[in-house]
Amino acid sequence: MNFNSYSFILLFLPMVILGYYMLNRISIKAGKIVLIVAGVVFYLQAGINMALLLAFSMAFNLLFAKGIYCSKRYRRTLVWVAITCNVGLLFYFKYFDFVAENISHLFKFSYTSQNLILPLGISFFTFQQILYLVNIYRGEINEIDWIDYVAYILYFPKLLMGPIVEPTELISQFNDVSLKKIDWDNISYGIKMFSFGLFKKMVLADTFARAVSWGYANFEAVTSMDCFLIMLFYSFEIYFDFSGYSDMAIGTSLMLNITLPINFDSPYKATSIRDFWRRWHMSLTGFLTKYIYIPLGGNAGGVLRTYINTMIVFLISGIWHGANWTFILWGALHGALSVINRIFDKQQKKLMETIRWGSTFFLVNILWLLFRSDSITQWWDILGIMFSFQNTAVSEGLINSFWLPESDFINNLFHLEGLNITIRGLWTLIFVICGYFICLVPANNYRRLQKNSYITMVLAAIVFVWGFLCLSSESVFVYFNF
Repeated sequence: MNFNSYSFILLFLPMVILGYYMLNRISIKAGKIVLIVAGVVFYLQAGINMALLLAFSMAFNLLFAKGIYCSKRYRRTLVWVAITCNVGLLFYFKYFDFVAENISHLFKFSYTSQNLILPLGISFFTFQQILYLVNIYRGEINEIDWIDYVAYILYFPKLLMGPIVEPTELISQFNDVSLKKIDWDNISYGIKMFSFGLFKKMVLADTFARAVSWGYANFEAVTSMDCFLIMLFYSFEIYFDFSGYSDMAIGTSLMLNITLPINFDSPYKATSIRDFWRRWHMSLTGFLTKYIYIPLGGNAGGVLRTYINTMIVFLISGIWHGANWTFILWGALHGALSVINRIFDKQQKKLMETIRWGSTFFLVNILWLLFRSDSITQWWDILGIMFSFQNTAVSEGLINSFWLPESDFINNLFHLEGLNITIRGLWTLIFVICGYFICLVPANNYRRLQKNSYITMVLAAIVFVWGFLCLSSESVFVYFNF
């Protein structure tokens, strides 16, 4: 089930919270069993076949973890074999068709696509399996407890889309006796965080998504201004979609007295590409830095080696996101811009902060457009339409994408009928202003997590009700595809 569903909010989550705290009174192990059962039920939405695949993967990794833990002579070999198998499974489901199709095209032979169904959350749970194995190899986990391991992998708030969490960080909380009683402050913080995340997804991300979908569905009719707006709308869509999910994950976990790490820190406030990646999908950036960039040598091998390592990490990031040349080029361009950022870092810092922010935001937008496009050719065509500036009109269909079922009610409540007639695209303008305001003005929700006030809780209640009323149009999160 999704976080943004009636079944999760009204049934699943309350039952898990109640069962978790009740059984923790019996024993910590009983509480962890509740989390495991909850994770199984939560993942079964993907289907029994995918659940069996995840179960096989977990059994395989647990077996290798025990081998790595017990063996002294073959530890290094075992960890590399296990990592290779995990990456191989991810490659098979996510990239086999892509690689085979490109090879067949290169050598001019026919290939029939297997049309493999991507297991839900495979990119995330594969990385976390690898984290566990490496932690065992490095001695950061002192003993292997299969209940701790299964609870770590199946912990439902982060199972499908992260944040990516270090095993020791989560397992230590599973076993902390002081966290087993209801903390009403954490319940209130969690509800607030979940409410803001639900609003980001259901009201903001899904509305911007409708506009973006209209643009790609009517590609032959869009104007230059339409393309600029679609680019901006997708930047807002992917941020509010994934940030909203992360807020809901963190909020849900906090209701169980378990803290997940911050995943977003106002990334659209970034003043450079490197700054952007310190703020965007922080758990993935941390994983790639710790387990790929640093083992490659990081910045310790000289300037050229630092640039090469940076490009490798960003190429891996692009490939991790999906089996398409658009993702590979997206990663490569972010890597190249990060290298350029390093080279001209001193010169860039002399520029006004507004200029650095504007140029960074524009480049991120351009590359998000590549991320969204079906092909590099389509991205290039959209850029051609944009920068031809042949028609600066905004299409009616794009404007109409922002008219919500509740728009009439809000117009009547705040007496906006006159403005709605006077200003063409009033609701489009409102959503753009809201998008910029939320991204650029307040501090990140995570950093204001424990700052509750009467106004904050009233606002959380309003946005929760608004988001909840939109659940009839339940939608899939963007990162479910990755």
